[in-house]
Amino acid sequence: MKQFQPESIRNVVLLSHSGAGKTSLSEAILFNAGVINRLGKVDAGTTTSDYDPDEIKRKISISTTLLPYEWQDTKTNLLDTPGYSDFAGEVNAAVRVCEGAIIVAAASSGVEVGTEQAWQYCEDAKLARFIFINKMDRENANFDKITGELQTKFGSRCIPLQMPVGTHTGFTGIVSLLTMKYYPGEKGEESEIPAEVKEQAVFLHDKMVEAVAETDDSLIEKYLNGEELSQQELLTTLKKAIINGDITPILAGSALQNIGIKRLMGAICDYLPSPQGAKIRTTPDSAVKDIITDTKGPQAALVFKTSADPYVGKLTYFRVYSGEFESNSQVWNINQNSHERIGQLFIIRGKNQEPIAKIGAGDMGAVAKLSITATGDTLVFQDKSVKVAPVTYPNTTFNVAVLPKTKADVDKLGSSLTRLAEEDLTLLVHRDPDTGETILSGLGETQLEVAAEKMQRKFGVGVDLKTPRVPYKETITMAAKGEYKHKKQTGGHGQYGHVILELEPVPGGGDNVFENKVVGGTIPKNYIPAVEKGVHEAIKEGVLGGYPIVNIKTMVLDGSFHPVDSSEICFKIAGAGAFRRALTEGHPILLEPIVNIKITVPSDYTGDIIGDLNTKRARVQGMNPEGDFNVIDAQVPLSEVMRYAIDLKSMTQGRGIFTTEFSHYEEVPSHITQKIVAEHEAEKQKPAG
Repeated sequence: MKQFQPESIRNVVLLSHSGAGKTSLSEAILFNAGVINRLGKVDAGTTTSDYDPDEIKRKISISTTLLPYEWQDTKTNLLDTPGYSDFAGEVNAAVRVCEGAIIVAAASSGVEVGTEQAWQYCEDAKLARFIFINKMDRENANFDKITGELQTKFGSRCIPLQMPVGTHTGFTGIVSLLTMKYYPGEKGEESEIPAEVKEQAVFLHDKMVEAVAETDDSLIEKYLNGEELSQQELLTTLKKAIINGDITPILAGSALQNIGIKRLMGAICDYLPSPQGAKIRTTPDSAVKDIITDTKGPQAALVFKTSADPYVGKLTYFRVYSGEFESNSQVWNINQNSHERIGQLFIIRGKNQEPIAKIGAGDMGAVAKLSITATGDTLVFQDKSVKVAPVTYPNTTFNVAVLPKTKADVDKLGSSLTRLAEEDLTLLVHRDPDTGETILSGLGETQLEVAAEKMQRKFGVGVDLKTPRVPYKETITMAAKGEYKHKKQTGGHGQYGHVILELEPVPGGGDNVFENKVVGGTIPKNYIPAVEKGVHEAIKEGVLGGYPIVNIKTMVLDGSFHPVDSSEICFKIAGAGAFRRALTEGHPILLEPIVNIKITVPSDYTGDIIGDLNTKRARVQGMNPEGDFNVIDAQVPLSEVMRYAIDLKSMTQGRGIFTTEFSHYEEVPSHITQKIVAEHEAEKQKPAG
């Protein structure tokens, strides 16, 4: 592929609800551009974009795929993104490195949750965008109905630039409301508008002209005075309005039939912005701030994706914002504050890699086997100080405990999880200090299931995913004493340690305290640390459910020793035994973690959400309206919201979001305590292994 200047490049992200046909659309585009010689099918697993085994198996896009092609002397980097919300991190990264977007909506389904989310991505990133109504060849396809829905949801700036002729099996082609010509079939050769749709085409053409004129003061004056607007005036003003976000054109077609796709490809070249001269978003600590996309500017590239390729190793995808990058050169990684050696550069298309000597400003490419560079890093020459703002990712909301299947899997678990988290920055790994479990956090159940399958396939590590254990704690409600005498007599030296302890609850909570109150040397001072060690070991496991003990003051009151048989180990055993006996006498209770939860949902769902929270022992703290949404604040036991990501998605059709943060510990109600204790006892009775 030849070098292109920034003005001849388009970076376009494909967005939609899952199943609207983005991948089929990208396949048709590549076919028309001559990049592939036959149309692959999602169901058959033969598309250029969905090549990963997990994508072929599930028939959905899981990661963003880069698909460059040439059309009308313009290079377009098309980024096909997942439509499923569990993989929103991939979408965030793709949106960050593009100037334009195509929101794909299915003619038979209308505006769906994912369509609304795609629109919001574009609004947040201020992307110029088209809406492409796909699947006009499907049963129940209704262009007028979906256009009305789009205008109701997103405003009157959504204006048809095209009109389909026929629907379902009668769908034959599209009419351009700009040229007022008809483009039938796959070839789309220009012809006259069929008589039966001429009147509707004229009506929609007039509406479009009026909408374009309204975005320009001089043009609207001319229009209102009844003067004819020239084609050139119309096109120039339309392009400006699309780039400024004043107009969002609606186009139509069928990706599977390859009808209307060439017109869409032409529109991308004609109306979506190039990177040339675009202001580069930098971080607050970037030494250079005012910088634009320019081949002659200071070298700066942002890493927006990392993948572990089984053949090439680590593959790093980057977007060049300024300057040029050459194969076999040395760059400076600002984030890691270190040199990085760049080997052979590639143009990536799906899973195929094409070597290239140089990648310039506004373009995208990849390089293999970088040693220190991670997603979000900025690469520059060392004497320049540009730091490009990285991708921002959504917060994780769903956790699973990762359990290795075999001893061999245990050894490889840590490294494989680290490599997964390098690929997908919405995956977080940590070890829960209270339960000892390895926790994998992400955006949803499907994402984490895919991660587990990937670990098996790529790294040969088998794991089971389970709901994490709740980190309960135990404490006492009243002061209590405990006495334990460890005494064994065998041939030679015996064993002897005798300890009397008193436990008190620490008022208002706080750290566990140990205090020596022995007087008169009934326990020699040199054995007190051994008693404390025994208490510390016993504190790790309570008497109700085996959970750690908190908020307790332990006082050593008395005991006795034997001048020959006593030892540190004897007093350690006696200390632990006395502590457990005192614990049993102190009316022990279970404590559970309470979290603050903030739920943002469309107003229509508020009643359902609050009703559901009430079944989860939650205390609603307040509710604040924010536009069409309500923000509900509540406190709820962690045990009740371990799988809340799934519940909320189900109750709001994916429109709700939530965050949680730890608040405090509270006593578990007695009926739930009984259940937890019974489960603990049953677990203890199970045979080992």
